[in-house]
Amino acid sequence: MSHRILVVDDEEAIREVVRIGLEMTTEWAVDVAASGAEAVALCTADPPDAVLLDVMMPAMDGPTTFARLQEDPSTRSVPVILLTAKVQPAERRRYDDLAVAGVLAKPFDPITLPAQIAGLLGWRG
Repeated sequence: MSHRILVVDDEEAIREVVRIGLEMTTEWAVDVAASGAEAVALCTADPPDAVLLDVMMPAMDGPTTFARLQEDPSTRSVPVILLTAKVQPAERRRYDDLAVAGVLAKPFDPITLPAQIAGLLGWRG
């Protein structure tokens, strides 16, 4: 089954590794955004099936971007997976409190990333 996922990260290299990895190993369509503001605009215009969202970004970080998506009825139901290098217990509790679909740790393995995303979202092959 084909899905459309939005990858949001301020680092171009991360966006490209994720995009290429997903496009090479799945049938998913992958869009990218370089900022929280760009992600909100893209999601509002045409909500994706899911968002993979970096936590640490300038101007509008991941949790703030997630909150903005939750405020809008057109994007409230879009599942969000946080992508972060901060996976200490206190940070994990903070992310759990946000009620995101999941959290994936950086660095990640681009080969297993699709299965991790699918598992968190309940998507089947």
